[in-house]
Amino acid sequence: MFPGGGQPNMQQLLQQAQKMQQNLAAAQEELARTLVEGTAGGGLVKATVTGAGELQGLVIDPKAVDPEDTETLADLVLAAVRDATASAQEMQEQKLGPLTQGLGGIPGLPF
Repeated sequence: MFPGGGQPNMQQLLQQAQKMQQNLAAAQEELARTLVEGTAGGGLVKATVTGAGELQGLVIDPKAVDPEDTETLADLVLAAVRDATASAQEMQEQKLGPLTQGLGGIPGLPF
């Protein structure tokens, strides 16, 4: 049901949807360019991901490398990547959340 009981102005709805789509695309592009770092082992392993969650870099301090204990190194790498990815996810929610919330009021859109 629409306020006032009348039909919505379709042109106005289309313009709003197009503006939201443009804003969403711009935010996604910004996320893809933004780098986020995660660390593990007190900084022995650092992972860098884009705001979109794509792994861009991994730095391992030589102190973290023990040929007798590669499992710990693997755990540190996973922890650093997860830390960076969690930060990227948080950034996505901050950037995209307000934009996608507005889409929920448009019939036919799955948000």
